[in-house]
Amino acid sequence: MKADPFLAGFELRDIDADGVRIRASIGGAGPPLLLLHGHPQTHATWHAVAPVLAERFGVVAMDLRGYGDSEKPPGGERHAGYAKRAMARDALAVMRALGHERFAVIGHDRGGRVAHRLALDHPDAVARLAVLDIAPTATMYARTDKAFATAYFWWFFLIQPEPLPERLIGADPEYFLRTHAEGQSKTPGVPSPDLFAEYLRVYRDPATRHAICEDYRAAATIDLEHDAADADRRIAVPLLALWGAKGTVGRSYDVLATWREKALDVRGHALDCGHTLQEERPDLVLAALAEFLT
Repeated sequence: MKADPFLAGFELRDIDADGVRIRASIGGAGPPLLLLHGHPQTHATWHAVAPVLAERFGVVAMDLRGYGDSEKPPGGERHAGYAKRAMARDALAVMRALGHERFAVIGHDRGGRVAHRLALDHPDAVARLAVLDIAPTATMYARTDKAFATAYFWWFFLIQPEPLPERLIGADPEYFLRTHAEGQSKTPGVPSPDLFAEYLRVYRDPATRHAICEDYRAAATIDLEHDAADADRRIAVPLLALWGAKGTVGRSYDVLATWREKALDVRGHALDCGHTLQEERPDLVLAALAEFLT
């Protein structure tokens, strides 16, 4: 193990998640808490949140498969290798390897979608669920309009057949990444230069870019099939939804109403920021989580 340069007091480990190598950052002690990042971030996105949470919890911040320094397995037939079901199995395997049978989960963006699937597929493992700046995937696709498609164009660009998006992004990955990250943030200076450099480090890897496209391709295909099969199921554990008041999700949806279609016990509110809540307003995220996780 080695010290995490972004999460103070945390140590980095590579964990065998049933045959897939997952990079995780581990810190603190207490009730187990899993943090799942989104696109185009890595676990480093929790740098201002995880060390504070580690004062009360045993925190595990992992890189999703295909992202960061985790393994990037093939997408395979119908992109099943990047189905949220597969990513949720990774998360469960990581927590089981660390000795945690039941734990709380916080997921931002893509990580929130993995967390949603984790709670559906493994309800006995998830004690509480928080999703940051998302509405359910099936809901967002079903209610797509011109405004959403314009603001979230990558939902439709990244799902194009290989290798179109991979090659176009590969022509200038820094420009694509900067445009994406800075466009979603509504807070000047976010992401910080050191965080952006970290995201760019892994984004320069063609395998990462391909895995990200596979993640989105899965979301538009096999994930929707899984969601349709579970359309009548409701998550029973408490669910907290937080979103950015200045972001696309908050403008496009009644966020709490979308989650009340998927869960029985839903609460939450908007924060004064854009999409990347944990980087833009970590103070407000921590305050909401302190109440929810108590």
